[in-house]
Amino acid sequence: MTALELGSMVQATGGTLTPGYMPGWGNDFETEALPGALPQGMNSPQKVNYGLYGEQLSGTAFTQPGPERTWCYRIRPSVKHTSRFTRTHLPYWKTAPHIVEDVTSLGQYRWDPIPHSDTPLTWLTGMRTMTTAGDVNIQVGMASHVYLVTHSMEDAYFYSADSELLVVPQEGRLRFATELGIIDIAPKEIAILPRGLVYRVEVLDGPCRGFVCENYGATFNLPDRGPIGANCLANPRDFKNPVAAFEDRETPSTVTVKWCGQFHETQIGHSPLDVVAWHGNYAPCKYDLTTYCPVGAILFDHPDPSIFTVLTAPSGQPGVANIDFVLFRERWLVAEDTFRPPWYHKNVMSELMGNIYGQYDAKPQGFVPGGVSLHNMMLPHGPDRDAFERASNANLGPDKLDRTMSFMFETRFPQHLTAFAGTEAPMQDNYIDCWTSLEKKFDGTPGKK
Repeated sequence: MTALELGSMVQATGGTLTPGYMPGWGNDFETEALPGALPQGMNSPQKVNYGLYGEQLSGTAFTQPGPERTWCYRIRPSVKHTSRFTRTHLPYWKTAPHIVEDVTSLGQYRWDPIPHSDTPLTWLTGMRTMTTAGDVNIQVGMASHVYLVTHSMEDAYFYSADSELLVVPQEGRLRFATELGIIDIAPKEIAILPRGLVYRVEVLDGPCRGFVCENYGATFNLPDRGPIGANCLANPRDFKNPVAAFEDRETPSTVTVKWCGQFHETQIGHSPLDVVAWHGNYAPCKYDLTTYCPVGAILFDHPDPSIFTVLTAPSGQPGVANIDFVLFRERWLVAEDTFRPPWYHKNVMSELMGNIYGQYDAKPQGFVPGGVSLHNMMLPHGPDRDAFERASNANLGPDKLDRTMSFMFETRFPQHLTAFAGTEAPMQDNYIDCWTSLEKKFDGTPGKK
């Protein structure tokens, strides 16, 4: 069955959108919600079937090698989806550059899960920025957020002109009703929402909590596998892109736009989710993290964490990422005569970690599901005393790390704490003490281990 045939099964009836997916990463997809809505053999015919408007959505410069773009065939052109703008404020959603004078970002930090509150929160009002890095105005860097969502957006829509969003659920299920189709995500899955894409967020099973990496730079891509070759890590076939679905609803609606760190609202008289057919390679997608196939050392030593990269957003410097999204999931440890957890280290990258579920091997205590840690650039970190002693003295048979899934947003830029992260979020003030009890073992005796 072709993508076109699959798309023709999905239609909008009575304002209800139905999810459906096409497999593959970076493919040139084509999908239609009504038969014959998608032009064939050309992009911009003089007249499109059903009286639709043809419009291109570009995620990269026109002349960039391998441009990312999608042709949309919609009920109204998107110029009808905005009107005059008014400023609105989302005080907990921050954008780089954002340096708070009274908050110190230098240090090793860890937070308990951000608790839910009795206040009704949507995707917009429930976003809580933890760190920012780089500068959105020159499209480099990122921000990390925790979202708390209890209520669906009603006749309300959003798009970010600043950024691509990588969404990592930890609790609850969300639906992203987008211009290009529907994506449902739950814990153990991720979603990527491209810059400029209009969508509405609905709660399928709440309350919902999770993590967001806001990418100001070049779009996420699969990492080069080098000598690993064609298999393992994240396989392209496991990414799922939505089939076309649309709303044709005449109802007063609000569209909120994030632009250069500011938020603006515009009022329109209809739903903007009106793309009846589309083709291209610039689209949202979802990915099941349990399909990620880790690789590692099978004789000795612990590899660099880059071996666990799911997605990478490149910078202008070859080999140095603007952002890496790294996954630490269930896997076997078999290395001989090896300290198996991540070793003590400091490096040029800043590492923000989140725990989706289970126990992380280098921090068996304190780093709980829903929790966050930050080890900024050139700040040393590594296993706590208990993890060090256990790994140093373990009987090294094959050992499976089971029922565990954590991730890392890693960037080349220093990550600056927001006032929320520094003063409101449940920071573990004693986290730095996890290394206090590490002992001096050196006594000058030759051959001592």
